[in-house]
Amino acid sequence: VQLQAFGGGSVQPGGSLRLSCAVSGPYFSLYTARWHRQAPGNQRDLVASITNDAVTNYADSVKGRFTISRDIVKKMVYLQMNSLKPEDTAVYYCSLVKSSVTFWGQGTEVTVSS
Repeated sequence: VQLQAFGGGSVQPGGSLRLSCAVSGPYFSLYTARWHRQAPGNQRDLVASITNDAVTNYADSVKGRFTISRDIVKKMVYLQMNSLKPEDTAVYYCSLVKSSVTFWGQGTEVTVSS
C-alpha cells in the first residue's frame, strides 16, 4: 500500500485548503484513514480519522473547521480545512490503519500566515 498526499500550500488566516491523499494497493475500504500533522519542534498529532464504515473523529482543535472524507472508488482520502488559523501550520500526513499495521504517506506542508 502506498499513499501520496498533496494539496498543501500557503493561505491567509480564515482561508481554506483541501488536502488529498491518493492510495494505491488493495483493500483500501477495510482501513481506517487518518490525517495527522506535525509542527516544527512538536510531535505528530492525530487530526482526524474516518473508519471503514465512515465514522469520523476529530481533534478538539479542529472540530467544526475540518472535515475528513473518503472516496472508496477513487481510493482517495480528503481533508477539507476551513477557517484556518496560524496554529494549523504544520506538515500534514495521511495514514491507513488496520489492526497493528499502519501505512504512511509523505507529508504535505500547510502554512497559515498573513
